[in-house]
Amino acid sequence: MYNILKLNKIAAIGTDRLGANYNCVDECDAPEGILVRSAAMHDMELPESLLAVARAGAGVNNIPLDKCAEKGICVFNTPGANANAVKELVLCGMLLASRKVAQGIAWNKTLADDAGCLKTVEKGKSQFVGPEIMGKTLGVVGMGAIGILVANAALALGMKVIGYDPFLSEAGKAKLEGGVIIVDTLEDIYADSDYITLHLPLNDGTRGMINNETIGKMKDGVRILNFARDGLVKSEDIIAALGSGKMAAYVTDFATQDLLTVDGVVAIPHLGASTPESEDNCAVMAADEIKDYLENGNIKNSVNFPNIAKDKTADKRVTVFGKGIEDAVKAIAADAAVATRGDYTYAIIDGADAEAFKAIDGVIRVREL
Repeated sequence: MYNILKLNKIAAIGTDRLGANYNCVDECDAPEGILVRSAAMHDMELPESLLAVARAGAGVNNIPLDKCAEKGICVFNTPGANANAVKELVLCGMLLASRKVAQGIAWNKTLADDAGCLKTVEKGKSQFVGPEIMGKTLGVVGMGAIGILVANAALALGMKVIGYDPFLSEAGKAKLEGGVIIVDTLEDIYADSDYITLHLPLNDGTRGMINNETIGKMKDGVRILNFARDGLVKSEDIIAALGSGKMAAYVTDFATQDLLTVDGVVAIPHLGASTPESEDNCAVMAADEIKDYLENGNIKNSVNFPNIAKDKTADKRVTVFGKGIEDAVKAIAADAAVATRGDYTYAIIDGADAEAFKAIDGVIRVREL
């Protein structure tokens, strides 16, 4: 029996896939697995029993990846499972950035006691005038699952679309419609885009990337959409650009306190993946990943372990994880399936004795399945 701790509500369509050999609970002192969405894990004590964490979503900033790797805990995410939900909200965000719909609705509510509100509306509606998106240029920064869908959808709406991603794979390129142009630098995005949408992770290289310097390289009246991570922008620089007119609008899915009352900001309460379809997709993928790892040792969509899978060829299976152990593992088992990620190596060996691998220098965890 595997104990699975749920740190957030996880759709039953996912947890039901685990089967009778799993005990999914909201409290547990010694879980073998954790299912999580947004709950913060950085200050959490990770029990020795813990083998895997599956994040029902793409971003993993709430999980201590290095700490997990050091303890031999495999962390998964669910890339693409919520991509369509986020794409739809990004398209909504572009319209909200242009047409001042949210501001107009809020103003209408102030007219509840105005008997002649229809006439008042006709006189006052000009303050909410905004441009159409057709024919404008959208710059997509980050061409992962979400960025690709956004680019293709914007193209279908009659926009010109340019994208930037130095890590765009050939498989990703194949999913893009022919009219999407991939540019070589972020400066190309900044210089040519009427709208810029961010779809990239938050790390040391991207933190605060939208700031006074980069905004200065953009078109006057640029509209920026951030449905990725709040830390990608410097809020004080966004506020200054909106105040000067350099930026026409900032639409974000992260309602930080300093932006809530700023003119030109549309702050959405983190609704990007908040659809029943998205929550179901993420729960199913997370459950399948953690089940295959716990039962078979296979790894798909890990963010801190190498990805690897192997069909079973014997009743007994051993998995080995550690630093700098590849040669030692192969010396014991020449037929081992081995994969590396950075300093770490993970191996799957069928029909082997687990004890032989525990003595290898650098081994962090050995499992016998």
